[in-house]
Amino acid sequence: MKPAAFHYHAPSTLAEAVAVLARHGGDAKVLAGGQSLVPVMAFRLARPGHLVDINGIDELDYARVEGGRLHIGARTRHAAFHNQVEPGPLGVLLTTVVHNIAHLPIRMRGTFCGSLAHADASSEWCTTAATLDAEITLVSARGQRTVRAADYFKGFLVTDRAEDEIVVEASLALLTAGTKFGFEEFSRRAGDYALAMCLAVLRFDGSKVVEARIGVGGAEPFPRRINEAEAVLVGHALDKAACRRAAEAAAKAVDPMSDVQADPEYRRDLVLAMVRRALEKCLP
Repeated sequence: MKPAAFHYHAPSTLAEAVAVLARHGGDAKVLAGGQSLVPVMAFRLARPGHLVDINGIDELDYARVEGGRLHIGARTRHAAFHNQVEPGPLGVLLTTVVHNIAHLPIRMRGTFCGSLAHADASSEWCTTAATLDAEITLVSARGQRTVRAADYFKGFLVTDRAEDEIVVEASLALLTAGTKFGFEEFSRRAGDYALAMCLAVLRFDGSKVVEARIGVGGAEPFPRRINEAEAVLVGHALDKAACRRAAEAAAKAVDPMSDVQADPEYRRDLVLAMVRRALEKCLP
């Protein structure tokens, strides 16, 4: 199928882009990588009257460290993370996660911030943002605001972003030296949407876990940290038994979705397995 007719806008500045959105509101969609938007337009599941292509806005293409955070612009492709954009643990984490995203042609076009704007429950970057408490910057003709990931994701493909706002940046706090992480996901074929995934990020003081971040995606309508699983680990040494207990807590805490790919109990079992495997990658 082909998309319904639309007006095409190619602004060269952010100010021009937000002006178009201010004029057309919900009848306009932003195009960055197009790896999510274009297919749904082709099937006419989305019929925007105006398409705002931000690929000509050079000021949005960056991944840089400032003030103890990694700032990622709206035009930064997935492929930018094939190599470390930051020399510490965060850079290694992002390089590890990116290779789980779809296939190379998609990673060459899709964008980090575009994934957050689309907010698919199975998005690796959305799970990363939720786990690492990303700050998401939104801009409109009305001004600029920053939203924490925990407040940004609202439901399946639903976020706190208003119709006239553009996700212009996401920022992640740098991870301290010695931070360990593990990432696991399950999909039926390589590159398919994940039915469940887990990103675990742990900070240690000696042998004890002093901070735990366990994020689960793909199983529920939107990714989130599982506080019940984190509480199992903090203040204790990490071993396989602790990994199992935390995974069981996560599996109990989630409210899994049901669709043609998996029923809730199957997804709950996957959460248990993904959390356990991710945590075991953090073992000494």
